[in-house]
Amino acid sequence: MNEPAARLIGQARNFHQQGRLEEALAGLDKALALQPDHFEALYNRGILLWEMQRDEEALDSLDKAIRVRPDHAATWNNRGNVLRRLKRSADALASFDRALALRPDFANAIYNRANMLLLDMKRADEALLAYDQAIALNPGFAEAWNNRGNALCSLGRFDEALASYDRALAIRPDFTQAMNCRSQALLECGRTDEAIAGFMRSAELAYGTQQSPLADMGPAHKLRHDREQHDYQAGIKMAAKAGSRVQGPAVTPGNTAAAEQWRSKKPQIAVIDNLLTPEALEGLRSFCLEAPVWRKSYDNGYLGAFPEHGFACPLLGQIAEELRGAFPAIFRAHPLLYMWGFKYDSQLTGINIHADEAAVNVNFWLTPDQANLDPESGGLVIWDVAAPFSWDFAKFNSDTPAIRDFLAKAGARSVTVPYRANRAVIFDSDLFHETDTIRFKDGYQNRRINVTMLFGRREQGHL
Repeated sequence: MNEPAARLIGQARNFHQQGRLEEALAGLDKALALQPDHFEALYNRGILLWEMQRDEEALDSLDKAIRVRPDHAATWNNRGNVLRRLKRSADALASFDRALALRPDFANAIYNRANMLLLDMKRADEALLAYDQAIALNPGFAEAWNNRGNALCSLGRFDEALASYDRALAIRPDFTQAMNCRSQALLECGRTDEAIAGFMRSAELAYGTQQSPLADMGPAHKLRHDREQHDYQAGIKMAAKAGSRVQGPAVTPGNTAAAEQWRSKKPQIAVIDNLLTPEALEGLRSFCLEAPVWRKSYDNGYLGAFPEHGFACPLLGQIAEELRGAFPAIFRAHPLLYMWGFKYDSQLTGINIHADEAAVNVNFWLTPDQANLDPESGGLVIWDVAAPFSWDFAKFNSDTPAIRDFLAKAGARSVTVPYRANRAVIFDSDLFHETDTIRFKDGYQNRRINVTMLFGRREQGHL
């Protein structure tokens, strides 16, 4: 072995462990300059480049390592992971299969293969068998138990899925991903309160219960929001019941026109004013202003809060259940599948055109009307042509050029619903929609806040 190359590889390994990835890569490149066919340097370089998301370079390095040692199962396994991220599913599957031909008891390769079958190729039955094989080899493989639950959910076998998540959590009680997946399954079972409690517990473990210290890095609009929220919290007495269930109704009784709008209008769009009772509106708005849940930032300038971030208070569960009870003709047997909040920066824009993966979409707004500088705008624009059912999530949710082209060719027309505080828009989730122009006053309490709830699987809306 080339001793200088070996020392460089050892130094690179130390840099890698310290998170000094560029220095680690430089060390491996120096080692390879001394010995171009050094297997360990090529293999570690491929893994390092994959972590740095330089996938084409990672694949090249792993291919070179395989030419040196074609019988190294771990290299074939990691090569499969790189190919999977490059969306070369058939090649990735062949790479995992090669790893398993060399090492049939390679539980991690079986697990990676199962993940691709489930998530990329939608072959849940085969994925389930593979997870079972990985677990048979390693009964303490918590991640495999968790993703086995995900495969069972895809097959509609929710009771078995919950048992699988429970096994994952018995192995790793602090496994927040399994808590979130379990809570998602509980939503599909209609066990909304249990799901909310699970999401809340997961967020507490992941983030704590207090506002995080102010960060000094991140997008400017996120830092601006966090400073504003910090100052807001410092200036008020925090509402003890923010986000708690209310004693009386959360959804205002007597909104009978929505069901008729849903039945008679094509496309299916219903607008409800005064959706929430005053107590529920105040409780949810206080929660959105106070709670440290706004953890995801988007380039357009808005922030997202999701159940796994703690956007899962009991009041949201109460609202979802009362909506289903108040409008059975709209929601039928559709359970709540997911929900989120978005909070906007008055200086920036909103959400681009997209559709959502569900049967029914509920979107409602919380910020007082006096914050909106243009009463005819600030709401939602919805098109009257639905996303083709053959389109996958990536296309109908984010491929803006394809969506615009499709709508133009279909002669689609838009419906604009102006912003009003406590107004809800209920519509077929397949309908493309986007945020209308936002012109709100500056100031933390004037930020536009909307809540979205999705009910029922997409295919259920086409029954």
